[in-house]
Amino acid sequence: MAHMAFTVGFDLDMTLIDSRPGIHACYTALAEHTGTYIDADLAITRLGPPLEEELINWFPAERIAAIADRYRGMYPTIAIAATPALPGAREAIAAVRKAGGRAIVVTAKYEPNAKLHLEHLGIEPDAVIGNLWAEQKAAALREHEASVYVGDHEGDVRAARAADALSVTVATGPYDAADLRALGADVVLDDLTEFPDWLAGYREAPRA
Repeated sequence: MAHMAFTVGFDLDMTLIDSRPGIHACYTALAEHTGTYIDADLAITRLGPPLEEELINWFPAERIAAIADRYRGMYPTIAIAATPALPGAREAIAAVRKAGGRAIVVTAKYEPNAKLHLEHLGIEPDAVIGNLWAEQKAAALREHEASVYVGDHEGDVRAARAADALSVTVATGPYDAADLRALGADVVLDDLTEFPDWLAGYREAPRA
């Protein structure tokens, strides 16, 4: 039986890609360029929110916009090649397509850099929407009629809720499975390698 078309949204950092090595290298370079101490080891444990929310820990407020621009300008040459796909990322996108759906990426990351990551890794979603965090993501999810949003962070659960989408989470980011359940995620997977089987079961399950 043919399924109706559907859309699945995915977060990027720590959902589809392990951005920690590249971001660590970029923060280290930024610290060298600015002469300002940044604890890159600590910063990469807090991935998810917009860049500016991390920079405010290290720079005065009046410098944040300029420093963010500098970071984003450095990012392509430092972070892209250093960043691998997480296990199951390509297969998760492929599973959506195989089921007749569309796969989109909705992320807080600066959109041009998000696209560079996906191009470098050969991951080709149907759309990439950047510069959105937490509830802000709901506008893009609604525009693309996403019924499922897959992420790793509290902000991703909030995004799904705001978009009236099913919140599917992976324990590959800063929260473990118990944390994600406590945050109210509808589905908790260890990582994206479990996503194709979950999606197949979800698509076959009868709807109320």
